[in-house]
Amino acid sequence: MTVEGANGVSIPKVTSLTATAIVVADMVGVGVFTSLGFQVTDITSGFSLLLLWVVGGVVALCGALCYSELAAMFPRSSGEYNFLSRTYHPALGFMAGWLSATVGFAAPVALAAMAFGQYAKSVVPGAPPLVLGLVVVWIVTLIHLRGIRDGGALQVASTVLKLILILGFIVAGFALGTRQPISFTPSTDDLTHIISAPFAISLVFVMYSYAGWNAATYIIGEIRDPQRSLPLALLSGTVLVIALYVALNAVFLYTTPISALAGHIDVAMIAGTSIFGERGGQIVGALISLGLVSSISAMIWIGPRVSMTMGEDFPALRVLARRSANGAPRAAILLHATIASALLFTQSFEAVLDFIQFGLLCCSFLTVLGVIVLRIKRPDLPRPYRAWGYPVTPLIFLAVMAFILYYLAVSRPVQSIAGFAIMLSGLLVYALAASHAAHAPAEKAVIQK
Repeated sequence: MTVEGANGVSIPKVTSLTATAIVVADMVGVGVFTSLGFQVTDITSGFSLLLLWVVGGVVALCGALCYSELAAMFPRSSGEYNFLSRTYHPALGFMAGWLSATVGFAAPVALAAMAFGQYAKSVVPGAPPLVLGLVVVWIVTLIHLRGIRDGGALQVASTVLKLILILGFIVAGFALGTRQPISFTPSTDDLTHIISAPFAISLVFVMYSYAGWNAATYIIGEIRDPQRSLPLALLSGTVLVIALYVALNAVFLYTTPISALAGHIDVAMIAGTSIFGERGGQIVGALISLGLVSSISAMIWIGPRVSMTMGEDFPALRVLARRSANGAPRAAILLHATIASALLFTQSFEAVLDFIQFGLLCCSFLTVLGVIVLRIKRPDLPRPYRAWGYPVTPLIFLAVMAFILYYLAVSRPVQSIAGFAIMLSGLLVYALAASHAAHAPAEKAVIQK
């Protein structure tokens, strides 16, 4: 099935399976394989540690429910750019889009590519991680430049492979690993852990691992029957990842002494050695590196759709909106791949990620708040999908996001201010782009009101 795009190109439509694959691939990166080592330094209860991942998953699910309502109301690609433009003002949407179009996706792609290079060293000893990272970015980019069908095939195949590898690791861990003296049943001491500051702070980093639950909203315009398929993709993808995360952390704790995990970032490698012996690190390194291909693919697919949609609205950015005959926004894809490559070369992607976290979370906060705003201000708008549990679900998400924003502002004030400044710089670009549009009425695109 195809549909005609804004520039007259027939756009192939993707299924809910492909959209779900994007959600799963974007969520499951390196975070779940590294976070536990810092959590067990203060929390030693198996039940509390697994509950941490369940709570994080519930918060992500609350966000997915709210995004699904907005996506069904406003089925247009680009995520927060579209939602904030329609809910508040195009200028606010442009700020979010500017952040995503410049470094919001390019920096995570660079980080995932460098992680791919680091973990792939266990399979290709002596290979420079930078070279491996660049190679995987451009191979994936070239496939997505071929069009939506080829990009979709890569996405589904790489995500299925990732799931098979993770499930295989989980099964092997419980079957072959040596059980540690840890209990996953609740005890009276768990309440102390759950209401403690370390539990709340650990939740901040758990939420980073769940980032990506909104991935399919960036390609709504390419999804078949989006009012039905998009909510299905967000919710089923998020639930699947919750189950994977809880099971992964359970197998880490089941097979590896807490003392061996505490304070270490390479949790999965340590657990792999406990399960498989000396070659366990190589096995897990290969597993993670192969799994990261799907994460890179997802971000190279969805990130350029923000630039593309902005190009449809603003004549000054029109080049980014042009699609190939196969539906690929080639200029936008090449722009994102180039920025990611530049960040890899400069090794600045981790600093950029620190700067943009605050702004990205602000965008998510405002988007979910928009569900409440529109329910109050525009109850007449058609809502093909209504967020389950409203208003409790959006309030849960907003409360947790407010805590994380507060934590970032207090613990990383310079980075938070810098990230907010990057977001505000989008207002200047918006003013210039809007001015250009006003002086080019013959080419002017329709800016969403």
